[in-house]
Amino acid sequence: MCCGGCAKCLGGTLIPLAVLCTLANILLFFPGGEVETSDHISDEVWYFGGILGSGVLMVFPALVFLGLKNNDCCGCCGNEGCGKRFAMFTSIIFAAVGVVGAGYSFVVSAVAMNRGPKCQVANSTWMYPFENGEYLTDHKLWEDCTFPESIVPWNLTLFSLLLIMSGAQLVLCGVQVINGLLGTLCGDCKCGCCGTFCCPRQSTHTEADPTNRLALLRTSPMVGKL
Repeated sequence: MCCGGCAKCLGGTLIPLAVLCTLANILLFFPGGEVETSDHISDEVWYFGGILGSGVLMVFPALVFLGLKNNDCCGCCGNEGCGKRFAMFTSIIFAAVGVVGAGYSFVVSAVAMNRGPKCQVANSTWMYPFENGEYLTDHKLWEDCTFPESIVPWNLTLFSLLLIMSGAQLVLCGVQVINGLLGTLCGDCKCGCCGTFCCPRQSTHTEADPTNRLALLRTSPMVGKL
């Protein structure tokens, strides 16, 4: 299998994940589906983990991975065209950028889930009523948030989605680091440059030219014996 084809598959998967992460982060600016002032929104939402980390930073590696789809597997099997190693090496760098972005979003989401949302409590004060994630196992504590309604499941669901999707992005970018390393060492078609051709070997000019073929037959030792 060509490394460029694998990168194309990874890039095609990262694009929808980046879009979904961006949408999830945008929805977090409307706690419980309500329009609130900026000081009533959880701090972690303003870190833009889904928009910057899993969104904008993920677009660049995804586009680079998709650009590798134009690599011609058969074209890289000959001695002259074997490679595009530099392109595969570049994909490793962008995959590392994706790892940083997805890792940032993952950490922000984990911290937000552990801290809980900012909400209005019984005395009409906006604060963080939960500590150390105890509300995750004790749903009775959710009643401490009086407003906005359903703010706890709203934040918990969206940050959970961000956590899962950024984790998936981490895995995909990690796979491309390995895939790009193989492509750098062995060429775009790792089987083509490491020993076994992945497609029929193209005929050289010498083999294809009837005149040269006849000359080779005349100079052959076996022909002289005959």
